Amino acid sequence: MPPVETLEIIREILTHSVMITVFVIVMMMVIEYLTVRSRGKWGNALNKKGWLQILVAALLGVMPGCLGTFAAVSLYTHRLIGFAALVTVMIATVGDEAFVMFSMIPDKALLITLLLLGIALVSGTVILLIMKNRSFMVLKHNHLTYHDDHPECVTSNWAEIKGQFRNISFSRALMLGGAILVLIFMILGEIGPEGWDWERITFLIVTVIGLLIIVTVPDHFLVEHLWKHTLKKHVLRVLLWTLGAFSIIHIGLEYLPENFAADNQILILLIAVAIGIIPESGPHIVFITLFAEGMIPLSALLANSVVQDGHGAIPLLAESRKNFLLVKSVNLLIGLIVGFAGYFFGF
Repeated sequence: MPPVETLEIIREILTHSVMITVFVIVMMMVIEYLTVRSRGKWGNALNKKGWLQILVAALLGVMPGCLGTFAAVSLYTHRLIGFAALVTVMIATVGDEAFVMFSMIPDKALLITLLLLGIALVSGTVILLIMKNRSFMVLKHNHLTYHDDHPECVTSNWAEIKGQFRNISFSRALMLGGAILVLIFMILGEIGPEGWDWERITFLIVTVIGLLIIVTVPDHFLVEHLWKHTLKKHVLRVLLWTLGAFSIIHIGLEYLPENFAADNQILILLIAVAIGIIPESGPHIVFITLFAEGMIPLSALLANSVVQDGHGAIPLLAESRKNFLLVKSVNLLIGLIVGFAGYFFGF
């Protein structure tokens, strides 16, 4: 490969990875903001009707990111929802990869989300009929914190905002500088989609929203939720996994036979389902990228999405390995059914 072409590929990988990372992180910030602002009240009205548990669990699952899944695990450990609802949320969620999907394949991401929602609702209902509202858990600790002792956790008036800028913290200055820099590069066309299409405008709007959140939230929310919980935990991981995924795809396109994925669909499907068992966000970005490049069918990505749950299942693993293995086993079976159905029906 000529050096000029290699440099162009490296530049493309870097710019796309930065763009996706920015989108993912800003959307995480928005979800964090809305969740903390509501003090989690969207989960308090849940009653013990099984069908309502399934519906709420499915909706929590399709929320981008892992907060919805964390909430469902917390509800399960409090015996507010049963095992069927827990399986439902784990099928519906794709964790942080939802943000990646909406940034890379926005036209297909909504379809995938709706399919997962349907699969989750059907699967959860079947399990509910079999197991009723059975729960195996007892509470150890809650994984979501809403900081009720900080009533102004996510609201600031103009006087407070000015005061925060007169004594600006290192965290706010760094985040603000980074957001402004990204915004400038995006306007100049150095990162993001080429041309002023709807995708580029969406990225621009999302970045501005992130900038407004950084400017207006109090120091407590910025440090505890945006800096410690979102940026420090997720930026490097998302960036490295995205870089790795793009690099693997480019190497694969260069050295693998042209029709390798098409000629080995069963193998790709089994690998996708096996990787889905990993309770971590990151490895699954590879399958989103493969699908975006047209190298694997929708059924393989869908099967992977059914089995994987980002790191939303980690709190469950911390509470009970038995329940974690039970959920993963059920989801593995459903993922294989979905994947092979897609293979035989040609999608």
